[in-house]
Amino acid sequence: WSEHCSYKSSRPLLAGLPTAGHDVLAGPGEQAGAVRIGDGMAVCFKLESHNHPSAVDPYQGAATGVGGILRDIFAMGARPIAILDALTFGDPAEEHTRRLVRGVVRGVGGYGNCVGVPTVGGELTFHSTYRDNPLVNVMAVGLLKEHDLMRAAAPGPGNLVVLFGSTTGRDGIGGASVLASATFGDGDAGKRPTVQIGDPFAEKLLIESCLELVERGLLEGLQDLGAAGITCAVSETADRAATGICVDLDAVPRRESGMTAVEVMISESQERMLAIIRPDRLNEVREVCQRWGLSFAVIGRVTADRQVRVVEGGMTAEGEPAPGARELARIPAAALTSQAIVYQREGHAPVRSRPAPAPGAPDLPHDGLPERGMDPGAVLRSLLGSPDIGSRAWVTRQYDSTVGTDTVEAAERGAAILRIKGTTKAIVMATDASARMALLDPYLGAATAVAECTRNVAVTGARPLGVTNCLNFGDPERPEAFWQLSESVRGLGDACRALGVPVTGGNVSLYNESTGGAIAPTAQIGVVGLLDDVELRIAPSFRAAGDIVALVGESVPGLGGSRYAELAGSAPDDRPPSLDLERERGLQTFLLAAAGARLLGSAHDVSAGGLAVTLAECAMWGGLGAEIEVPVGATPAVELFGESPSRVVVSAVPEKWPALRALAEGLAVPLRGLGTTGGERLRIRLIGEGATGAAEERGAGVADEIDVPLSDLRHAWERALPAALGEEG
Repeated sequence: WSEHCSYKSSRPLLAGLPTAGHDVLAGPGEQAGAVRIGDGMAVCFKLESHNHPSAVDPYQGAATGVGGILRDIFAMGARPIAILDALTFGDPAEEHTRRLVRGVVRGVGGYGNCVGVPTVGGELTFHSTYRDNPLVNVMAVGLLKEHDLMRAAAPGPGNLVVLFGSTTGRDGIGGASVLASATFGDGDAGKRPTVQIGDPFAEKLLIESCLELVERGLLEGLQDLGAAGITCAVSETADRAATGICVDLDAVPRRESGMTAVEVMISESQERMLAIIRPDRLNEVREVCQRWGLSFAVIGRVTADRQVRVVEGGMTAEGEPAPGARELARIPAAALTSQAIVYQREGHAPVRSRPAPAPGAPDLPHDGLPERGMDPGAVLRSLLGSPDIGSRAWVTRQYDSTVGTDTVEAAERGAAILRIKGTTKAIVMATDASARMALLDPYLGAATAVAECTRNVAVTGARPLGVTNCLNFGDPERPEAFWQLSESVRGLGDACRALGVPVTGGNVSLYNESTGGAIAPTAQIGVVGLLDDVELRIAPSFRAAGDIVALVGESVPGLGGSRYAELAGSAPDDRPPSLDLERERGLQTFLLAAAGARLLGSAHDVSAGGLAVTLAECAMWGGLGAEIEVPVGATPAVELFGESPSRVVVSAVPEKWPALRALAEGLAVPLRGLGTTGGERLRIRLIGEGATGAAEERGAGVADEIDVPLSDLRHAWERALPAALGEEG
């Protein structure tokens, strides 16, 4: 009944999420979600955490996190095609953080590269609340034929329970009950169990053997061994099928001597699978596993009594203890799974305090307004040069993003796109979180993350198909932390309902806190979408000189939760910008219609760093400058650097501008021309009451125009992460 296995604090909250959908093949409760994509095919995807192990051993914690989520995918009968990682750490200036970053990135890359699945993108963010509790959330995506979909169930009394893959050792014992379901204190080092040890080459053999077994129709059920090992796997598969399982402990292949019964049952040794097979298929299944060089053993039988039993000394063909054998345990399967204890916890909002200035933040005015004579271009360079916004090349060059030759676009510049060979289609995937906003309003933070993640898929021209989530929070026994969790789940559900995307599954990681405090409430979101014609994908970068640049959507007041507010050390208030989910839905409808009509040259959502950063990214990535005019009010920072949602910068050839404008008017979506592309500089001229001239007349704070060579912007952006991590040179 650990939190990690039973979801005893979060299950009542998760029950309210929207999970139904016409194309949903598998949803919450299965090892991963699966959604139809047409032509008898489906996409399988899931996001999961490996936070606590990565805090103890960054390399192995991250590596086994990749291995575990991949097993969830191919256990469904899908071939893994992509990995995305969403990583969050503390202050990058601290050596402690740098050690964690280096270890985690090497772990993700080392496992993914060796197993032959491309790591195509994700996120990397920094915030002081994650100092002692980094977040390592990994998403995997796979493809399968609909008729190959496997279930993690144990049907058919009399069927055999087989264990194959690697052998069983003592690594990972207590991972679910201690490592993932308790907080860390300064004196808890001795309580931390051994982190699991990954073997990506064994995982590759496991992938191929499982997919062969599935393709040949030799399996009745399939489940990976993760948290709590054999105990969790047999109880979950039995409960899903309303059957029982008797486990013969002596039959479990071990790589260490002297292991106790408890150690064998809860070992989290990696690269192991549990399968349910008919007795007449035993020889065929054994032959496949042995041909792939895997350990293989029949360790039990399916029974009709709905009990999980563990025996020592052998078992009869009927699933009963052999003469002279001992029964070590007997418990209803449902008592360990669907009928496990559930807590009805109390929650209340915490007392809110203003966020402290970011480490090393420049001394900007306390009212958040650029003063007379200040250059907003310097602010833009500072934001581009910050570790949260700068280039991720230092990370991504350690990952193989093209193995398999299906990667069309890795996610350094937005969503990742992978073609489906033999078709015109492509799968589009992205991850997002809004933890800074969630610190101020967890409901808004979760809803904004859903909106941004689906928007990142939609700007490519792809239709979002489903949402997976990883909910990272502190100790649920604290009312403040439980309130953050419940509000985030409410925001997640409301956003998914408004945008018409089902939640197909996910993961909850609690107790992410230590003596230094809890992490920011972090609802990490993953979205998968379908692009019908990969050749019609929309890129985020400007394409050609003379194109019209426009903003879709409107800015709304509020600097709370923005990178600018953190850089400045304060904001006019702590109020984050509001989110109108109906406007977000209208925006995404417009994007898909415009892409389908081939009206867009580029599209890039406005998020971290605001409009100015988005324009800089479009220009840098396309190697093409722009002449822009931005109306600014009394607080120019809101229009330039505010992170209000539901906005996208697009470009279009002049000939298509009238049609694009007509489409926006027909859908009642705001569309405002900003300027044109061209040259090698980004020039943003400010107009309106906050511009230099108008503001000088009333003696208020003013903002000069931005006029910066692309080379300067690119230099700041490219050196940001290496400089922050001390990796320059």
